[in-house]
Amino acid sequence: MSARGVVNWFVDRLALKPILDYMHKKEVPQHHHTIWYYTGSSILLFLFIQIFTGILLAFYYQPTLEGANASVGRIMTELPLGWLVRSIHSWSATFMIATAIIHMLAIWFTKSYRKPREVTWMTGFLLLVCSMMFGFTGYLLPWDDLSLAATKVGTNIPKAIPIVGTWVTQLLRGGDDVTGDTLTRFFIFHVCVLPLLVFAIVAVHILLVQKEGMSIPLKDEVEKKKLPWLPFWPNFIIRETMIWLVLLGFLLTISVLFAPSLEPTADLMAPAPEGVKPEWYFLFLFQTLKIFPANIGPVSGEFVAVVLILIAVVAIFFMPFLEGKPHGKRGKLVTYGGIIGVIYAIAMSIWSLL
Repeated sequence: MSARGVVNWFVDRLALKPILDYMHKKEVPQHHHTIWYYTGSSILLFLFIQIFTGILLAFYYQPTLEGANASVGRIMTELPLGWLVRSIHSWSATFMIATAIIHMLAIWFTKSYRKPREVTWMTGFLLLVCSMMFGFTGYLLPWDDLSLAATKVGTNIPKAIPIVGTWVTQLLRGGDDVTGDTLTRFFIFHVCVLPLLVFAIVAVHILLVQKEGMSIPLKDEVEKKKLPWLPFWPNFIIRETMIWLVLLGFLLTISVLFAPSLEPTADLMAPAPEGVKPEWYFLFLFQTLKIFPANIGPVSGEFVAVVLILIAVVAIFFMPFLEGKPHGKRGKLVTYGGIIGVIYAIAMSIWSLL
């Protein structure tokens, strides 16, 4: 049987013909915001890299008090290119979260979440939250003093929430304090719970993107501007592949030149080191909690800060429904709110670093 015959056999047995026909018929609108379309597939690229490198690391990682830090050390020093695999895993997580943030902001400012893509926005926002949770749970796994102290701070924040706060902290820690149970629990979240959740949300998100198609900028839609369209296969795919190659080259270069180091094993009895800070994507939240006073009237300042953050998160999640008409007065307020939010996050992050 020829190669084409083998391909046709698989296409027939797996019922892939409708999918291939759809790819050949699908077109992508071309306009001055087209570049943001490529950020979505770039997130998938970094996710696949995370999965592949994560599996390789999991073969040798030991999620125990005695073995966690030592096993990471063995990966970096004894396994062929183990240091590079760990570095790629670490940096691809950073790139994935950064790309996801850029992707969500692009959708926000072009108002691509408008009807009928409300659920697409909501699933995308959930994927961003899950990506940040990947970073939070993975930060503890090397089990050094900095990761231990940062996890103590991070898991202590929910305590400010009345009634359920203490329970949430205990759920995350596996007890009242950060211990070996926390390490095991974070490992399970990192390699099992979050991946399963992400796979399910990604499936729904991609299905919705294909069902509703690519959105066009609100301005072009209002003006009923006639836009050129690019065939998805092979033109758009070829352009995506070129961007992927550039990103892969950049990721590999950064991973080689700036490989993360490994600190000594965490000491549960030692005091927290000075200047403990979370990963860059949590800095603005970290600084927000710090600027609130200890008490605001009869309640704690931390409680007020946590409640305001939760309100903002819920508002962003339901933003397509809260906005109303995207081209109306409320739509402009949402756009200005996004700009203010970006400026605030950058300012708080710089303040925290300084």
